Amino acid sequence: MTAHATTSTWVRTYAPAPAAPVRLVCLPHAGGSASFWLPVAKALSPQADVVAIQYPGRQDRRHEPFVDNLPELALRVHEVLGELDDRPTALLGHSMGATVGFELALLMEAAGRPAAHLFVSGRRAPSATRHETVHQRDDDGLLAEVRALAGTDSRLLQDEELMRMALPAVRNDYKAAETYTWTAGEQLSCPVTALIGDADPKAHLPEVEAWAKHTTGPFAMEVMSGGHFFLLDHSARVLDVIRTALAKS
Repeated sequence: MTAHATTSTWVRTYAPAPAAPVRLVCLPHAGGSASFWLPVAKALSPQADVVAIQYPGRQDRRHEPFVDNLPELALRVHEVLGELDDRPTALLGHSMGATVGFELALLMEAAGRPAAHLFVSGRRAPSATRHETVHQRDDDGLLAEVRALAGTDSRLLQDEELMRMALPAVRNDYKAAETYTWTAGEQLSCPVTALIGDADPKAHLPEVEAWAKHTTGPFAMEVMSGGHFFLLDHSARVLDVIRTALAKS
C-alpha cells in the first residue's frame, strides 16, 4: 500500500455503526467532497456503516495533488478499502462518483470480494459515451456549467471568490470524467441500482438503462423528477431504495 493511502486520509465516518451488517462506501461527484454524504450517513446509521471518500485536492486535502484519471482514483480507493474488509461492502456514487464506483467494483470483483451492491446516481452507463469538453472551458464557462447543474452548496454558489477557489478541483474532476474510457467486456456480477432524474442533462434515460448490460446480476432503475441533483429533492425516496436493497445484501 502506498504511504498516502490510509483510511485516516481518505475515509470520513460521520455516524459510525460498528455493529452494522454492511458497509456503504459513498463516492462524491465532480468537484464534490465527502461531506456531501453526511446526511446519508446519519440517515442510514445504524443499519449501515456509511463511510464517505475524500478525494485529494479539496477541503482538508487541498494541498495534495489531484488525481485526474478515474481508474487510478478507483485503484487508490481500493487500496484503502483493503483495511476495511470486515463485512460486505456496497458502493454508492453520484455523477463522476458512479463511474469511480463502477471501476472500484471491478477491482473488488477481481480481488474475489465482489461488492454487495452498486448504486449509481445521475450517471450514464460506462458504455454510453459522449464527447464532452467542459474541462477545457475558461473559468467563466466552467462556473456557468456548475451553476446550471446546481451541484454545489447554494451558499457557495453565491460567493464568487469561494467558487473560483473551488474551480481547480472542479476542472480536474471534469477532465477525469470526460476523458474516461470504458474497457469493453469488463462486467460485474453484483446487483446494480441506477437512480436518475427525468430531466438530467448529463444522463438521459436510455443511457442510464444501459447500466443493465454492465452486470450479470440483478438490475433496477429508479426514475425521479428533477435534474442532475434530483437526489437532494428526493432524499427520502433515495434512502428508502438504498435501505431496501441493503437489507437484501
